[in-house]
This record gives sequence, C-alpha cells and structure tokens, in this order.
Amino acid sequence: MPTKRESPALQLKPYDFENSPGYWLVIAARAYQKAFDAELTPHGLTYRQAQVLGWLSISGDLSQVELADRMMIEPATLVGVLDRMERDGLIRRTALATDRRRKVIQLCSGAEKIWESVVECAMRVRRRASQGLSDRQMATFFKTLKTIMQNLEQNENSIESHS
Repeated sequence: MPTKRESPALQLKPYDFENSPGYWLVIAARAYQKAFDAELTPHGLTYRQAQVLGWLSISGDLSQVELADRMMIEPATLVGVLDRMERDGLIRRTALATDRRRKVIQLCSGAEKIWESVVECAMRVRRRASQGLSDRQMATFFKTLKTIMQNLEQNENSIESHS
C-alpha cells in the first residue's frame, strides 16, 4: 500500500482567487467581523449577540427559526447565544400560545443600553473600514455589492424555476 509520499501528486485545475469576487467578499466579511468582535469584547458581547440585537431591533419579535434564518445559521447554533443573552437579561424566550414548542425571542429593557454600545462599536468599525475612501467610492462600492447580490439572486431564482 503506497504511503502519501509515494502517491502521485493530485493535480487540481488552478483557480485565480486573486480575481474572484467571492474570495474577496468572504475575506473582507471575515476581517470586518473580526474587527467588530474586537470592538464588542470590552462590552462583554460577541458578533452573534450583536446580530441578535440588531435583527430584533429591526424586525421586532422573531421565532428562533426566523432569527436563525436571518442570521444565516442553524437554529441549534443559536441556542447557546440565546441562553447567554437570556441569562444576561438582554432577551427573553416566550412560548407561543398557539404552539408551546415554538419560542418567540423578545428584547428586554436591559438590551436598550447595550444596543447603544453596539451601535457605537459598529460606527467605529465602519469608519476604520472606509478610511481613505471617498463618498463616491463608497457609493460605487454599495452599488456594486447590490448588483452582485441581484445577479446571484436572479440566477438562483431561475435555477429554482427550472428544477
């Protein structure tokens, strides 16, 4: 049986990551999230907790499934985040009267003050990320991102309609 060293090297087709929008979007998103996490840490918060507060402030009460969907994570992954936030008095989970198994996530009054800190952290990261870019460059950046999203969503919809 050949060892790994004796096996011929697998030759994969090269891919030009340096010119891949997807590569740079993911790398930039990770860097942004890491910077945001660093800003939130002194406040005892994580990026995921800030996301929960953000979605609840935008959308109002949400079920755990709806919240996980908006955060683009699995509902089971969200459980630990919600446990800690409930323990810290930021949110509460209430069973629906129509379906006791479904929980609705609601903001508690303790979330108001911490949300102000989250917004301040987000603004600092935004300023760092856009440092050296003009308003025009930022407008072009947002327009480009929106176009990329629309292109991908349009292609996704056309693939689904052909399935």
